[in-house]
Amino acid sequence: MKRFVATLLFITLSGCVSHTSSSIFEGSKPIIDTKGVNMTQYEIDLEECSKFSEDISTGKSIAKGAATGAAVGAIIEAITDDSKSRRDALEVGAVSGGAQSGIRAVREKEQIIRRCLRGRGYKVLN
Repeated sequence: MKRFVATLLFITLSGCVSHTSSSIFEGSKPIIDTKGVNMTQYEIDLEECSKFSEDISTGKSIAKGAATGAAVGAIIEAITDDSKSRRDALEVGAVSGGAQSGIRAVREKEQIIRRCLRGRGYKVLN
């Protein structure tokens, strides 16, 4: 159980640290067709669109996913007889759930930015 709590704490803290130390783009920066684009205005629009994506908290998503994964691991633990397998199921569930939730949150942020830019008339290529 101590190992699980340590793993969960590590995931949560690393998510918070990466969120605060990264640029506005946790994934990839949108690529646009720049033909005829005022790049100064684009940078302003990109910054504004990025602010919309800040409503998605990557750190919270990772923590929730880890908790959900741990719950699934606990169910597996309850039906498994081998004590080593039970402990591993709990830890793997927490790590896997946290990672998957973090990836989904980053993708959602990227989609929000791209949709916003498209709505402002930019031709987003990626």
